Amino acid sequence: MAFRSRIIGTGSHLPDQVVTNAQLSEKIDTTDEWIVERTGIRERRIAREGETTSALAFQAAENALDAAGITAQDIDFVVVATTTPDNTFPSTATKVQAMLGMDHGAAFDIQAVCSGFIYAVAVADNFIRAGQAKNILVIGAEVFSRIIDWEDRTTCVLFGDGAGAVVLQAVEVEEDAKVGILSTHLHSDGKLRDLLYVDGGPGTNQKVGHVRMLGRELFRHAVNNLASVVGEALEANDLTQDDIDWLVPHQANKRILDGTARKLGMPADRVIITVDRHANTSAASVPLALDEAVRDGRIKEGDLVLMEAMGGGLTWGAALVRW
Repeated sequence: MAFRSRIIGTGSHLPDQVVTNAQLSEKIDTTDEWIVERTGIRERRIAREGETTSALAFQAAENALDAAGITAQDIDFVVVATTTPDNTFPSTATKVQAMLGMDHGAAFDIQAVCSGFIYAVAVADNFIRAGQAKNILVIGAEVFSRIIDWEDRTTCVLFGDGAGAVVLQAVEVEEDAKVGILSTHLHSDGKLRDLLYVDGGPGTNQKVGHVRMLGRELFRHAVNNLASVVGEALEANDLTQDDIDWLVPHQANKRILDGTARKLGMPADRVIITVDRHANTSAASVPLALDEAVRDGRIKEGDLVLMEAMGGGLTWGAALVRW
């Protein structure tokens, strides 16, 4: 017998402030048509003053716990994937732990930018496989609007704020049983860090800094790396792309989503897309899209779901799940 992780609940939370492309065009030199054509984004949610990453994460966590039918007292670990923590330290996860009323277990952050949620799921899954936890709360949460250069029209139109969460629960099954999280696959290549980065931080000049991106080069690596890691996940489980019921990708850019789907030969109606309404929410994008597809009934028990993402670092990864 062996322990495996099942996702027993999903949740999400978005700031109530909607910023459309038309509103952005009043402040910067851009148009709705230009943004939609190049990115597929029509609007994004932006956190209000005082609305923190931990606040978004807490609401998403509460919704995931409600869906799972358990309470915070049943949780052993809280893992938060974020690039925009409330503070340099302590971790945002410990703040969420306190907000949930937990005085037990452990909480920590993971930083892999847009791949952060996939990294966090992989870490949580390995804790469960090792028999060290029964229930783990995994959250991706960002207020990316705080690190955007709002005068750079090539980047400021791309990002939004939000949070998504899942509850992983240990189940004891036969060693070769294909249930829950089948496998996770993580990669990084630090030589490519300058393709997407923030030009500041406490280790450099004490300023928070802003997002800087080489979009054309990043696009090429994104499509190739994401298709490669998807193939890796399928090969590891003796499956093919025809077996995938739903692809839940990082919502970076509609052109990247379309390019990855074409490379995989996947029809568009099997790809969960929220980028048009959420924009790129970094570590929050995959769990936000996942929660939407679970709640509207598209993802059902028994479906094979593939989550994948790529972010600054460069980092990329995938998680294959039998729902």
